[in-house]
Amino acid sequence: MPREESILPSISGWPLTMRPTLLLVANVSLVVVCLVSALAVITASHLTRDQYARLQQLEREENQLQIEWGQLLLEESAWSSPARIERLAVERLEMRLPDVDEVEVIRP
Repeated sequence: MPREESILPSISGWPLTMRPTLLLVANVSLVVVCLVSALAVITASHLTRDQYARLQQLEREENQLQIEWGQLLLEESAWSSPARIERLAVERLEMRLPDVDEVEVIRP
């Protein structure tokens, strides 16, 4: 009568135990490294897009501030024009140019 061991696969045979070989470990390592590098590329791309969007927002803000600065410079020049200052001095402060006989020269 044949023994049952010859019909069934042995416990130490291929189907039941798979011993890791150097090639298998290398392949698994390469797959893991490939996945990690893919995730790194995805993360870098996402961060780059976020930073570029932020850059565009800051450039728009810079343009708005440049426009506002130009408007403020125009307003400052309008408020500080010599003709306006003279007019306000005469109207509000009742200032006038002194006559020749009212001018005194002080010598050291």
